[in-house]
Amino acid sequence: MASVSGLARDVDDVRRRYERAGQGQVFAFWDRLDAAGRARLLGSAAAFDPAAVVRAFEGARAPSARPARLEPPGVLRLPERCSSRDEARVATAHRRRARERGEALLAAGGVAVLIVAGGQGTRLGFPGPKGAFPLGPLTQRTLFGQQAQKIHALRRRTGRALPWLLMTSDATDEATRALFEAEGWFGLPREDVRLFRQGALPNVDLDGRILLAAPDRLAVSPDGHGGVIPALAQAGLLDWLEARGVTRLSYAQVDNPLVPLADPVFLGHHDLEGAEMSAKVVAKRAPDERVGTVGRHGDRIWVIEYTEVDPWHRDRRGPDGELAFWAGSIAIHVLNIDFVRRVAASAERLLRAHASPKPIPTVDPAGRPLVPNAANGYKLERFVFDALPEARRVALLEVRREEEYSPIKNRTGRESPRSAREDLVACYHRWLREAGVSGVPNDAWIEIDESVVDGPDALLAAGVRRVGPETPWIRWGTRETT
Repeated sequence: MASVSGLARDVDDVRRRYERAGQGQVFAFWDRLDAAGRARLLGSAAAFDPAAVVRAFEGARAPSARPARLEPPGVLRLPERCSSRDEARVATAHRRRARERGEALLAAGGVAVLIVAGGQGTRLGFPGPKGAFPLGPLTQRTLFGQQAQKIHALRRRTGRALPWLLMTSDATDEATRALFEAEGWFGLPREDVRLFRQGALPNVDLDGRILLAAPDRLAVSPDGHGGVIPALAQAGLLDWLEARGVTRLSYAQVDNPLVPLADPVFLGHHDLEGAEMSAKVVAKRAPDERVGTVGRHGDRIWVIEYTEVDPWHRDRRGPDGELAFWAGSIAIHVLNIDFVRRVAASAERLLRAHASPKPIPTVDPAGRPLVPNAANGYKLERFVFDALPEARRVALLEVRREEEYSPIKNRTGRESPRSAREDLVACYHRWLREAGVSGVPNDAWIEIDESVVDGPDALLAAGVRRVGPETPWIRWGTRETT
């Protein structure tokens, strides 16, 4: 236990650092706090470098380092969207070679799955981690449970262990661990699953002054999905992965149930192109769709967040009338381990913070709770795609939205649990049609256990011709049963 004089030195040191950074308001209520409150405030404040917070805010408000004008990037397009038959044949042949290369990487044990899962289900009206949301069309299968099924299928197909890394946050870590324990780690070897926490950043007011959530603690939020890069290094997981022979990370976000984990075509395309970081893209539905806009400057690839894209890049069209910047980033990446290590070493400089205006609960001048109706400050976040310009080479792969992208962002409407379930059901029906499997009405609500089959090829390999009692891992019913 620290002595009284030692505690006083700690308080003086922390207060001086905040005052030097122009953030002395953090201690505005110090004289009114009891000993326990002072200890909480000191611990909360000591967790951050106020000068780094000031730099993050100033960097977020400064003009972007991105060039003022980008050009459309080169993308391996879907064969049906190629401009000529010859181009389509080349794209098809390349995808075939890419699949072979990706399957070889998986068979060699060189890949791990990385899921960012720090978000809560608050916007969905769900009291828990978003990954614990029950999305199964006919079961209570959670998003985590579905991802675990996909990993089981990959492990069985490759005959290799497939490390699964999940980034949690302070808000979701305890509940996520409890769920994994209760589910027996979803049948996966405990030693192959690693949970680690992302960092946090204080929330600031519109002038960059750190806000208090209460008189005895700072208002803080997770540092965004870009926090995954420094968090991997700080948790010692890059060393752990390299010791296991892993050289590639298959990255996705927890709220996209359609995402194919460790997709061999994507892994192989990344490898064939000699890329350090790669991204999947879809054709944007509209100029203002809420996906990142992908562009190129020289040999560097950039993504402009949908909240920051300017009209020139958002609305520009080519001679054919198509959006010039049609490629929308959908938060699916492959990253080389050595590239992650290089970016992590300079994360503060390379992954600049972005300031998102939000209504942030805080305290009024008297220390009473204040819940604003409008934005009163900023949450500071880092985005993983800001690492793309640092990659010596980037490979971009166009994919079909209906096969790979249906995020859950909203409680109702588009990008909601309802729309994601509908898209998942449609995807399962497509698998059955492509594999020539009968026995399910076209309008049925369907769910497939993806640990048994994870696509039409797997259905064909399993010799399934009809859904019935011999296929209990394919369930179907009506919407009324959900």
